Amino acid sequence: MVGDKPLVQVKPRTAAAKPQSMAVRLQSCLDIDDGTKERLTCYDAVLPPAPKPKAGAKAGANPAAAKAVTECKFTKEEDERLSCYNGFVESMPKLPKS
Repeated sequence: MVGDKPLVQVKPRTAAAKPQSMAVRLQSCLDIDDGTKERLTCYDAVLPPAPKPKAGAKAGANPAAAKAVTECKFTKEEDERLSCYNGFVESMPKLPKS
């Protein structure tokens, strides 16, 4: 104590946690058993599901296959969304988990 004030505790600085890239975070989901709700939840934490933007959509047209992993979040059906993510993430080159 200094006077009537307690000393401030300073935590030692560990290496500043660098934010991981989206690819590394998606690849970490591969450690979870495939075909499970937990893996989908992991992917959804990185890319939260969202409604597909309606701009340019044709009435009655079938949704096109995702051209990028970021488009998987627009897939409403959970099993289809999981397989969409898996298709992209499993084909990515393995990145170091820094």
